[in-house]
Amino acid sequence: MAIVLRLVQQFQHSKKQEFMELEKQFAELEHRGVLPRGERLIPISSRDPGNTVVWQARFENFAAAEAALKLFETNPEHSELANKQKHFFESTWIEFYEVMEW
Repeated sequence: MAIVLRLVQQFQHSKKQEFMELEKQFAELEHRGVLPRGERLIPISSRDPGNTVVWQARFENFAAAEAALKLFETNPEHSELANKQKHFFESTWIEFYEVMEW
């Protein structure tokens, strides 16, 4: 069963530039193959406010999605960036979606 993992992050409006600069550094880790590659979404029209970034990726199963989360927790490069970025968060949460493949 395929799973979509979504990391939803709401950041302080006044810190958008700083937040996005750090997001670019996370993306660089993905491009280098250090972290799983995902896509980033910013709402145009949504229930979420404009100060939201959603990172999402598709995994072949729930175990693979959990392994990605574990890597985020244990990778030192990710942890260093996350420690810089956490000061800009207003809220953050994780969502899992089952991909319906009929």
